[in-house]
Amino acid sequence: MLLSGIFPPITTPFYPDGEVYHKKLEANVERYSRTPVAGIVVQGSTGEAILLSDQERRDVFKTAIAAAAPNKVMIAGTGLESAHETLALTEYAASLGYDAAMVRTPHYYKKQMLPPNLLAFYRTVADQSALPIIIYNFPQATGYDIPAEVVVELAGHPNIIAIKESSGNLDKVKKMVEGTRHINRQATVTETFEAVTPRMLKAANAASVKESRELVSVAALAGSAESMERRAPSPVREEAATKPSSSAVTVVGKLKTRQKEVGFQVMVGAAHQLEPSLELGAVGAILAFACPAPTACYEIYAALKEGDHALAREKQERVKLPAQRVVSDLGVPGVKYSMDLNGYYGGPSRLPFLPLNADQRIEIERLMSNIRT
Repeated sequence: MLLSGIFPPITTPFYPDGEVYHKKLEANVERYSRTPVAGIVVQGSTGEAILLSDQERRDVFKTAIAAAAPNKVMIAGTGLESAHETLALTEYAASLGYDAAMVRTPHYYKKQMLPPNLLAFYRTVADQSALPIIIYNFPQATGYDIPAEVVVELAGHPNIIAIKESSGNLDKVKKMVEGTRHINRQATVTETFEAVTPRMLKAANAASVKESRELVSVAALAGSAESMERRAPSPVREEAATKPSSSAVTVVGKLKTRQKEVGFQVMVGAAHQLEPSLELGAVGAILAFACPAPTACYEIYAALKEGDHALAREKQERVKLPAQRVVSDLGVPGVKYSMDLNGYYGGPSRLPFLPLNADQRIEIERLMSNIRT
């Protein structure tokens, strides 16, 4: 699966009393679906997943994917402290149609989090998961930093496709990129090399079948058997529509796909270091700062993709300080208030987070004044 591009790890909206505000979640997801982001991460750190009950996580998963556009890659944050619970939540996300699972490093029993423990944990999850696995490393929150050597070893597992590296350590990003270059995998993509997932293929096929049936119904109402024969594809023709039209392109409904070599994919989580991370070989990013500013983050990625390194650096400089201050220093409440300023619903966070004070709000308003949504 191709994971290139920008992914916002969306927040969880709450009412003032702390209950999940599902209507605002739907509205946020629908709006992100109209931006140039490659996909959406549900129940990551910015989503306050650790502050939700198991049932609330499941309900949020269900609401978010129902509101998402079919062409966006949907990633579920399913990492819990045990492999058993992680697999249970991953299985539920798979049943809803999510495309991949992002699994944070277990960390509570830090002295036991040795390489053999992490290798066994991730391999067990990957062996049994119906979804491809993205390792999630966020030592600022967990207090545990998975070694690059362990990531390189895990990268050889066929169902572990990527890592979200949020440590901000550029040397580590470089080490993981170089250490996994030997891994060769194929991913299905569109003709323009955008991501295609099994969920997207299923939707494209269903749309094709629906269109065929509608054509048959219209012809039947017209009373023209000849028109029905001419316009409605036979089972043989319909099956042929999913076969390759050439050695390079396969057609499913109206979706034309091809294969692309992707290998193991390193993604990052620090917006203030996006440009240098991409220059080192990261393929994309899951960025909390993309929650209030998805387009501003995407513009950095797009400039590099087009080979305009000077523009990428200029765009990076513009978001560097706001991203550091809003995300790294003020955390989820800062992200949510920035969203409120840019037309999304941020709203309150759950305790132990406290609301921002007046000075912090004024600072964010100043920092975000020139940041595109």
